[in-house]
Amino acid sequence: MMQILMTSASALAHLPAAFLNVVCEMAPYLLLGFLIAGVLHVFVPQKFYARYLSRSNKFSVVWAALLGVPLPLCSCGVIPTAIGLKNEKASKGAIASFLIATPQTGIDSILATFSLMGLGFAIIRPVAALITGICGGLLISRFVVEDDVTDADNCSCQVESGNRIWRVLKYAYYDMLRDIGLRLLIGLVVAALIQVAVPDEFFLSFGSEPLLQMLVILVVAVPMYICSTGSIPVAAALMMKGLSPGAALVMLMAGPAVNLASILVVHKAMGRRFTFIYLLTIVFFAVLFGMLLNATGLDFSIAAQDACCVSNAVLPSPFKLVCATILTLLIIYAIMMKFFSKFTSKKALDPDVTVYRVEDMHCSHCEAAVVRAVEDVPGVENAKASASANTLTVKGSATEDVIRAAVEGIGYTFKGIVK
Repeated sequence: MMQILMTSASALAHLPAAFLNVVCEMAPYLLLGFLIAGVLHVFVPQKFYARYLSRSNKFSVVWAALLGVPLPLCSCGVIPTAIGLKNEKASKGAIASFLIATPQTGIDSILATFSLMGLGFAIIRPVAALITGICGGLLISRFVVEDDVTDADNCSCQVESGNRIWRVLKYAYYDMLRDIGLRLLIGLVVAALIQVAVPDEFFLSFGSEPLLQMLVILVVAVPMYICSTGSIPVAAALMMKGLSPGAALVMLMAGPAVNLASILVVHKAMGRRFTFIYLLTIVFFAVLFGMLLNATGLDFSIAAQDACCVSNAVLPSPFKLVCATILTLLIIYAIMMKFFSKFTSKKALDPDVTVYRVEDMHCSHCEAAVVRAVEDVPGVENAKASASANTLTVKGSATEDVIRAAVEGIGYTFKGIVK
């Protein structure tokens, strides 16, 4: 018992240094990746994506995967976007391809993967996401019958006003961090804790059973919410403790691609057969690519990449320390603002303003999807959604029934007026 306590105390003593090393290695790439993600969000119109994903486009499945891979959408944020594509008359195959490929990776997570896990993983990860998305989309196109669609006009997405540079910075360093900042921070802490607390020989006991490692990872990762960026330090830390590269790739693919909430929403919006093929594709190709990666015999060890296993005796460079400080402050600010927003979403005294409770919103993309759907309703002057408070504030004369129909029509749960 005394030895266990001493080991635990020693691990906790090394935790701050391990955490600092992980943050410093990731921070420069994360800051750059968030910036590129902001540029994509602001300067690439949503209509551009819908244009290449229509049912009349023979290559819609391929385009969906190609367009989705660099987008920084998580497994919950991609759902309203996919439903919006459905409303834009995109094919089910293209929607499936987009749903599968997009959350697995993004420009920010690709750079972060390179920073911690090396060039090999940074290349394999988006390639695997692309192939998985295309194959899943082709399977859906083959086995899922397209619904009959009406000739209703496509919904129009309002273009956010304001200076574009400011919008890029706001989306990159506030909106995105508000969405994934807490999960990213938790991921970094867990990664550091794994480095100092998990015995080096822990995963060596599974060394002769890499498939068992993958199955264990699948059981844990599939139902949980793991963002594509936050999963990187955890996977890297587990590899340093003996997890095979293939099992780490399974975590990086299956974890961000799906979670229990997204499964339920996809089932409701797209149907049982669609959901079954969607899940089976993600699991099958994650294991397949994991086994292929192990079969190559190449050295993907974190130590060989000089990533996050820097000796505690060596201080990070001043540039990395500055980047880490900036990233940490941005994350703290975004999390604080998200927390305080829970107490600012109060019902206004204006009789034309009504506050409704809407559940299943998880990020700014969810908020934007709800706002767009509601602002298309006749009688709505403007709307504002808060994922942290689970509220939708609507100004105008629209009735509760039409607001409910608009919200539930894009897959969210409408609970009525906030008392």
